[in-house]
Amino acid sequence: MTSDKSRSFGNRFKALPTSACLIMLVALGMRLGYAWEQQRTTPHWALASVPFLYEPGNIAHSLALRKGFASPFHEDTGPTAWDPPVYPLIVAGVFRVFGTYTFAAFVAAVSLNIIFSSLACVPVFFAGKRIAGTGVAAGAAWLWAVFPNGFIIPYQWIWDTSLSALLAATILWATLALDASNRARDWCGYGLLWGFALMTNGTLLAVLPFLLGWLAYRRARESGWAWLARPGLAAGVLVLCCVPWTVRNYAVFHRFVPLRSVLGLQLWLGNNDQYQDHFPGWLHPIDNSVERAKYVRMGEMAYMVDKRREAVHWMATHPWREMQLFGQRFTATWLGTPHPARDFLSSHSFSIRGVFLCNFLASIGAFAGIVVLYRDRKTRAYALPVAVLPVVFPFAFYLSQALFRYRYPIDPVVMLLTAVAAAALLRKFSTSGRGGEIEAPENPHP
Repeated sequence: MTSDKSRSFGNRFKALPTSACLIMLVALGMRLGYAWEQQRTTPHWALASVPFLYEPGNIAHSLALRKGFASPFHEDTGPTAWDPPVYPLIVAGVFRVFGTYTFAAFVAAVSLNIIFSSLACVPVFFAGKRIAGTGVAAGAAWLWAVFPNGFIIPYQWIWDTSLSALLAATILWATLALDASNRARDWCGYGLLWGFALMTNGTLLAVLPFLLGWLAYRRARESGWAWLARPGLAAGVLVLCCVPWTVRNYAVFHRFVPLRSVLGLQLWLGNNDQYQDHFPGWLHPIDNSVERAKYVRMGEMAYMVDKRREAVHWMATHPWREMQLFGQRFTATWLGTPHPARDFLSSHSFSIRGVFLCNFLASIGAFAGIVVLYRDRKTRAYALPVAVLPVVFPFAFYLSQALFRYRYPIDPVVMLLTAVAAAALLRKFSTSGRGGEIEAPENPHP
């Protein structure tokens, strides 16, 4: 009896490294530890205000003062559709509870970001388990738990970035899980998830046709139009989720704005004569009084149309420069800087060099993971839904701007692909027979 108890305890102990709950708690601890260290070196009066002085915080300030969804530049500039509504509403709730521009509000907002980022371990784990078994699932979750971007960005940016990472990972998991479901409520839930995600980060729309199309393709063996019924149900629910925000925008601006209005400005900031190889913050209306006055004079919609026209004209008349910028932004998206070798060698900070190195390895791992998924007969069916996030999602940044935080929503999936590649490498060089093999996918219908 004692021997059986000892074996049972030993089995549970061995299973701990593959526990999604444990990995999530480690991720939470690491992010809290980083935040604690960082806040000790910064005056609390600065933390109470500076992180909120960007568009989401400014809109949240307007909401907290009951002035409506407005004023992205911390002065009264009227209604806006600059961002989708979810995250500014969350920050507005933080302001209402903890006070506007207080250190307590900063702690609450960062804590929420940390929780969102840590929770992403769970959908990454279960997506990995469905694709390639428990080993890859645990590896992906552990990589996300310790990845430097994972605990730097939730503290540094009071933005939707961490929530978007959780939603993107959850969407991938839900897509893979829904493949085996025919229940209407599951497909309605998928539509609700997508609706909430798009009301948080409109850029996720880029991958929606591919994921929903993959699900429809997997059901194509059904007769007639039945194979489109469930995906159509999800799409219908998704559209209904976006209707209130779209109606509000049409009523306010008399324009069809289903997600956000800022595309024209984003495109222009990255495509003009003054742009070099990094974010031109001095041109942004939040910092540039001339541009801000133009925004106020023209109104948000006309201003964005004007900026889009200028950007498209510049791109068409500077094709060679545009190709250079495209390459630089691609490099910056995946390596953290448009000049990785130069910046790595010139940096005197070990931690910054570590971030560069980790991003380089993660980028190589993501590419290798896509190749492995496609070449492995057991996982080939999942190659498209997993690969579409790192392949399609960042494309808009290659055309506009590539800030450090922009890739973050897909980083949990990048870690999953890296874990897939690492498992394949271990399998190749393993000398212990089946011990090095990737497990069969959880889904019995690949």
